[in-house]
Amino acid sequence: MFFIFGISQGEKKLDFQQTAVCACCGGYGRYEVYMTYMYFSLFFIPIIRWKKQYFVTTACCGAVSEIDRELGERIQKGQVNEIRESDLHFDCHGDTIKRCGNCGYETGEDFQYCPKCGGPL
Repeated sequence: MFFIFGISQGEKKLDFQQTAVCACCGGYGRYEVYMTYMYFSLFFIPIIRWKKQYFVTTACCGAVSEIDRELGERIQKGQVNEIRESDLHFDCHGDTIKRCGNCGYETGEDFQYCPKCGGPL
């Protein structure tokens, strides 16, 4: 007899979206919430999950902020409808990529208008 078991890391997108103006790039987008965790599996079936962490990502520039575990669990249960700005701590310094809402062109430069189509960034 043999057993197939293992430890791995998983990620799950939670059923939560909030429309907001991004604090990093100033673009109009949405917040999406993800949960990451470690799990033990036996015969490819997850048995135990631990080390849960919750993150918010922005759809406009991809900025990431870790949120409190309690808030993440309440979002997972569907008890929260809106995330406050005080709950988010984006690290905005560094290379921020701007994306044109008109054509989708991405640039790391500090342009105000898209160099491809001329639309505002």
